[in-house]
Amino acid sequence: MALAEAANEESHKDEAIIITEVDGPVTILTMVYRPYNLVGPALSSALIGEFNAVRSRGSRAVLLRSGLRHFSAGADLTLFADRIQKGNDSTFSGLDLLRAFEELPVPIVTSIHGVCLGGGLELALASDYIIAAESAKIGSVESALGLHPLMGGIQRQVQRAGMARAKEMSMLGRRYDPATLERWGLINLVVPDDGLEKTSLAIAHELARGPTIAHAATKRLAAIAANEGVEAADLAMVELQKPIWSSEDLKRGLESFMANGPGLAKFQGN
Repeated sequence: MALAEAANEESHKDEAIIITEVDGPVTILTMVYRPYNLVGPALSSALIGEFNAVRSRGSRAVLLRSGLRHFSAGADLTLFADRIQKGNDSTFSGLDLLRAFEELPVPIVTSIHGVCLGGGLELALASDYIIAAESAKIGSVESALGLHPLMGGIQRQVQRAGMARAKEMSMLGRRYDPATLERWGLINLVVPDDGLEKTSLAIAHELARGPTIAHAATKRLAAIAANEGVEAADLAMVELQKPIWSSEDLKRGLESFMANGPGLAKFQGN
């Protein structure tokens, strides 16, 4: 019986899409959707469900990574036949997933190793902080299929790296080394391969120890500025900052500053 139960557990592990761990205030989401973490309805639904769980458990940051050899090889190509037939009326567009990334009120750190292509890069670009191993290969390669990025990649490349680089990435379809993309401002940090796991978790914990309510306002205000412009963000600023003024974290921060100087406050996320 024990052997049968062990075999059954192993089978379920193979079928898993995401493995969830809770490390203090950080939820770690490890994608294990074999063979290549292909982006489609299954992975999207799993991520949205996990983000909802993050809200419920009160985590203060998320670390998204891959437990496979590569981060993600891109979109599930089996979806394309349906989309060719139905045009833009396909059942999967990815918009719900992009909205889930944007609306989660805590920072999302994405940790990239191996290959991160197409839809995999679009997942990373939807997050708040991208860290990559120096040996990773990253790119928008959809042009090789007669496509372009379908899930927000172009517009987020424009936001991060500018129009010229976004056109280059989407039109040439090359794989880039992380150092180049860091220089362009597309990703935040490149680290040696053997330091990726430790550094990614450290950054997630650093963000989780910060003023969570202020972080939520930062995410929302940045999204408004990127999507609607600086003037719209200015007009929304006062309303978005109201929860900060009533937060316990602000009181702790001010008290700590007065007593000990800057940088020593211990926030609780409330």
